[in-house]
Amino acid sequence: MTATNKARLGATLVLGLGKTGESVARYLASLMPGRVSSVTLYAGASSGPDERARALEEAGVTVVLGTERVEGSYDLAVASPGIPETSAFFRSAAACATEVIGEPELAFRESPERWVAITGTNGKTTTTSLATHLLRAGGLAAEAVGNIGTLITDRVAERPADGWFVAELSSFQLACTRTLHPRAAVLLNVTPDHLEWHGTMEAYAAAKERVFANMDGSDLAVVSVDDDFCRAAAGRLSARGLVPCELSVEREPSGPRAAFLREGLLVVRLDGVERELLPASDLKIFGRHNAQNALAAAAVALFLGVAEKDVCAALRSFAPIEHRIEPAGEVAGVRYVNDSKATNTDSVEKALTAFDAGSIVVLLGGHDKMTDLTSLSRAVCGRCRVAVCYGEAGERIARSLEGERDREGAALEVLRAAHLREAFDAARACARPGETVLLSPACSSFDEFANMGERGRLFKELVRSLSEGEA
Repeated sequence: MTATNKARLGATLVLGLGKTGESVARYLASLMPGRVSSVTLYAGASSGPDERARALEEAGVTVVLGTERVEGSYDLAVASPGIPETSAFFRSAAACATEVIGEPELAFRESPERWVAITGTNGKTTTTSLATHLLRAGGLAAEAVGNIGTLITDRVAERPADGWFVAELSSFQLACTRTLHPRAAVLLNVTPDHLEWHGTMEAYAAAKERVFANMDGSDLAVVSVDDDFCRAAAGRLSARGLVPCELSVEREPSGPRAAFLREGLLVVRLDGVERELLPASDLKIFGRHNAQNALAAAAVALFLGVAEKDVCAALRSFAPIEHRIEPAGEVAGVRYVNDSKATNTDSVEKALTAFDAGSIVVLLGGHDKMTDLTSLSRAVCGRCRVAVCYGEAGERIARSLEGERDREGAALEVLRAAHLREAFDAARACARPGETVLLSPACSSFDEFANMGERGRLFKELVRSLSEGEA
């Protein structure tokens, strides 16, 4: 669709003055006075005058500060992903606007060709980065966008004519999609997370499943069949007449489209044709969950025309992403691994499978999401020698681990620390040569850090200091 025949957007409203709201407001302002008649941004109840607000006003945006009570009449509203549909702020906007959508939906409407969409509770970023890497290896122009850190609206204007958007999409972003129709989409897993935003597990899972809402039989829908919510989603796709590509690292699906492990080998089957790619042990990213991520990305790349040899070469060359089971160094025979991205229990459970049972000293803690700890405690007792629990959630995690340990007679040692630095010191002191000290917190970082990246970088700096001290 060219700029001359795109739909007129009229009076527009933007909710939130974070990174997303600012980007959307600037994009919409760039369409004035032709397709957009006005841009109004409500920054939120706690907002006040700052440089961003002033810069937007200079660009022609009306910025409303200090309130979440929206007034006026708008043809289109775009909500930032941190604003739940159930909030008074969102409902106030919905009462004043013909339609409320999210930033990815706006970007899709502005540039709807050549999209890959990837979602799931865990593994989104790795799979998005890997799929982009594979497409580029096949000679395609591809860019990773969305929840991975690059706002899609920031890239729409500069997107090459033949370029692919490989979009990592969170449940927040998907909840406000309407017409999004990727050529290929992936649902990796659905496990409890962000329930404070969605309200129920069913609402969270439904938001994830929206990635497939507008797809048809000519598209590729890659769906894990290793958890209950995803299996149900695959069944609903089949009922609509689509043939899902069943993704599994636990069994070999029998359908004409599948991506799975066969005796440790990555295999992708598309329309009955099998490609045996490479052993999972050849990957530089560890764990069965990363084999699943690699299978999903490979299925997408093969479907979009990347040659098998290019897929295999790119899978072998792909390196770990920062904060995702990222090797941080080895000191005195002890390996240190930064998995700060593991902000929920399921992600930690998967990370633990990447290392030999009984050889792990794990650091757990941070901002307490009040997640159920039963499954995590069972996994930690089964695979770790020591758990160091720290931060706001540390005491609750420690008690849960001790309860599981005592019930099952496990040998787990549970230590407590106030903050990450003290937890690192405790882990270093008790780790033995040949073991792994793993930062995989199962919590968000907001009790101590601005984000999980800051937490991971501190961990790596502590490892570097330790290494320099040994030298």
